[in-house]
Amino acid sequence: MSALRAVSRSLPRASKLASSIQSPLQRRFAATATQDVKAQVQKEAALPNPDPTSDSVTASFIDERAPFMVPTYVRPAPMMMKGQGCYLWDMENRRYLDMTAGIAVTSLGHCDPEISQIIAEQAETLIHASNLYHNPWTGALSRLLINRTRDSGAMRDASQVFISNSGTEANEAAIKFARKVGRSIDPSGAKHEFVSFHKSFHGRTMGALSATPNPKYQTPFSPMLPGFKYGNFNDIEQLQTLVTDNTCGVIVEPIQGEGGINVATPEFLVALRKRCDEVGAVLIFDEIQSGLSRVGSLWAHAHPSLAPASGEAAHPDILTTAKALGNGIPIGATIVSGKTVAEHIKTGDHGTTFGGNPLACRVAYHIVERLNDPELQRAVQEKSTLFISGFQALKEKYPEVFTEVRGLGLILGLQLSPAFTAKISDVITAARERGMLIISAGDGCLRFVPALTITAEQIQTSLNILEQAVESVVAKS
Repeated sequence: MSALRAVSRSLPRASKLASSIQSPLQRRFAATATQDVKAQVQKEAALPNPDPTSDSVTASFIDERAPFMVPTYVRPAPMMMKGQGCYLWDMENRRYLDMTAGIAVTSLGHCDPEISQIIAEQAETLIHASNLYHNPWTGALSRLLINRTRDSGAMRDASQVFISNSGTEANEAAIKFARKVGRSIDPSGAKHEFVSFHKSFHGRTMGALSATPNPKYQTPFSPMLPGFKYGNFNDIEQLQTLVTDNTCGVIVEPIQGEGGINVATPEFLVALRKRCDEVGAVLIFDEIQSGLSRVGSLWAHAHPSLAPASGEAAHPDILTTAKALGNGIPIGATIVSGKTVAEHIKTGDHGTTFGGNPLACRVAYHIVERLNDPELQRAVQEKSTLFISGFQALKEKYPEVFTEVRGLGLILGLQLSPAFTAKISDVITAARERGMLIISAGDGCLRFVPALTITAEQIQTSLNILEQAVESVVAKS
């Protein structure tokens, strides 16, 4: 660990790092004369951020440590060491423009100074005392979430909050709460069925996984929990037979993140609300990725584009959030309706050891207040327009590569054509080796979920790098 600290300390502070840094790898290989190394030097000369090679300092660190880690992830070679704002730096001092924000987590950017100061202050005051006792911040955050949610025009019956540690835990609580409501309504247990939708993603624990109908995730751990049924996203006609008197809960993402940035239609959400009311089922909106101002409104379901042409927009009985809530500090929240859910949840029905700890809750309190800023939300819409215009221009330039631009605000997807779907990892690699981090979603969709604080200049840089990456992949096709 001392070696890792030494490398970390050797990096300049992120705010002082220059935009282009010659790597030690480049200097080391410049004096070597083998053909393989000459080819590598040529590659490095052409690419500002070539991935570390097998004999780099980064590779050495990874090789020493990776054998002790359960191999549940496939990671590229760079090892991220520092971050500030919309940038990350790796062990070799390469800088990356981060269009992932830790998968829609660091909405206020990496290492935000105000958040860092709060963490430091609270770490010296109280980090954890358990839920056996009150602390000042769990209740304060819960009250703030309820008040700001109501004030924003979202979830009109929001009443109480359960604080957990992650989005998966927030959804797990939502599933349990819906089951409890079903059992209260029908003590026989018949009202236990759950409905979710194809291309959704709700988490990796067994309950949340059972609501995520993707064979890649489910099959290795089957059988899933009993009682889960799956429908097609935005299909209204199916709801009469899909959601029945035995349904206790329906969970849906207003914008499917992992599934490919698919936006629900207002009519679909309204029909879901109506059908849940008819059968007494709890409607859950999973806004773990799309909520907290990522679309330009505090909650995605209250975005003007999700309002029907006539009548009221659909509001949930339970709303789940996480990701941006902690800006990197683990925290999740399950917001419940006072009319349909809260009365059914009793002492002992659920719990958590770390959830609601004062450090995470104090950080989240600060973050909610900042993300609720109307100026920030207006800026998200303006930045979204810049991205979408750039994506549309790329789509017109490369009609054989791109088929569709999807999303709202700063949760955006650029869909590759069937001919290029299999090359999505090539595009991601090409972008990374040119200094930008992007990720995929669904089947061949490039996902852009940058910090909400991204600048217009950084957006233009990202579009330029994306075009260069696409050009390189097309040239090799």
